[in-house]
Formats: sequence, structure tokens, C-alpha cells
Amino acid sequence: DEAKQHARTCALNALAAVHALVGIDSVARVVKVVGFVASAEGFTGQPAVINGASELFVEVFGEAGTHARSAVGVAELPLGVPVEVELIVEVA
Repeated sequence: DEAKQHARTCALNALAAVHALVGIDSVARVVKVVGFVASAEGFTGQPAVINGASELFVEVFGEAGTHARSAVGVAELPLGVPVEVELIVEVA
């Protein structure tokens, strides 16, 4: 649950960046989310972690928040963060 919350926080940060650039009301839909999860060897729960981000996008945008997605396990991430989320949106 803690890792899923980290993914949700990453999603909020991504939405803040979108808002700063084009305004959140300009988003027509979420196209794709790529989530990277710092994972121990043998951990296979990356999709469940990245659900934290995916669920937020659906909460915010409804059906337009439904998206293609990849969840990738990595040995480590920059600055020691546990989760990183990449967001691609279509702007109207």
C-alpha cells in the first residue's frame, strides 16, 4: 500500500506539471502511463504498485483517464526514489 501511494503521489506531480504547462482543463485524455518501480529480485507486483497512478487518472478524468500502461521493475531509480511515473496526455 505504501508503494501504491508513492505511485499516486507521482501521478499528482505529473498532473501538476501538465497543469503548469497547458492547464488541466486542456487534457482530452490520458494516452499512456509508464511506471518504474524500484524492485528487489523476484518482486513481481509492479502492476499493483502502478495502479495507484492509474486509479488517480480515472478518478480525475473519468473514462478519458483510461490509458495504455506499462509497469517496469528496475534495480534502482535516480535519487533513490521508489517509484517514477511517466505520463502522456492528449491536449485538446
